[in-house]
Amino acid sequence: MSDLPVYTRSQLALRNGQDKPQIWVACRGLIYDVTESRLWRNGKHYEHWAGQDLTDELADAPHTDGVFEKFVVIGRLA
Repeated sequence: MSDLPVYTRSQLALRNGQDKPQIWVACRGLIYDVTESRLWRNGKHYEHWAGQDLTDELADAPHTDGVFEKFVVIGRLA
C-alpha cells in the first residue's frame, strides 16, 4: 500500500461527484473509488457526502469498514 499515490483533503474534496465525475471517499487513511456504486449516485450515500474522510462517521453506520473491501483503493490520504 505504500506505493499508492498520496492525495490531500483538498484533492479528495474535488472527487465528490459534483466538481469532478469521480466519487471518492476515505476511511482509515485509504481512499476508495466508489464511482460505480449505485449507493453513491451523485456523490451522496444517505446523509454522507463523497469527497471526504468518513472514518469518524463510520460509528453511526449500520456496517463496519469492511464494506469498503469491495471497492478499489486508489490512494492514501495525506
